[in-house]
Amino acid sequence: MTVHPVRAAQAYAAARPATAPEPRSPAPETHLARLASSFARTLQEGEAASLDAMAGTADHHRLVHALTQSALAVETTVAVRNKVVEAYQEILRMPV
Repeated sequence: MTVHPVRAAQAYAAARPATAPEPRSPAPETHLARLASSFARTLQEGEAASLDAMAGTADHHRLVHALTQSALAVETTVAVRNKVVEAYQEILRMPV
């Protein structure tokens, strides 16, 4: 097997470094909107499973899974919010 130096150099130049951003990555606003809609959808699924369980028509495994996913989503959102508040407070403490 022979490796042609010109082809190897062209392939190396064409390769995207691992640290480079994905081409056509979504805008931050789009990404945040997608995360918010995913969070809302998770909570709606948990609520629907709870309503089905109260009506007596839900599968217990589906209920436990939906409630666990809802709890995890809320805990994650609260942790992110706490980090944002902490960063904001740190900025306020900086001397001007």
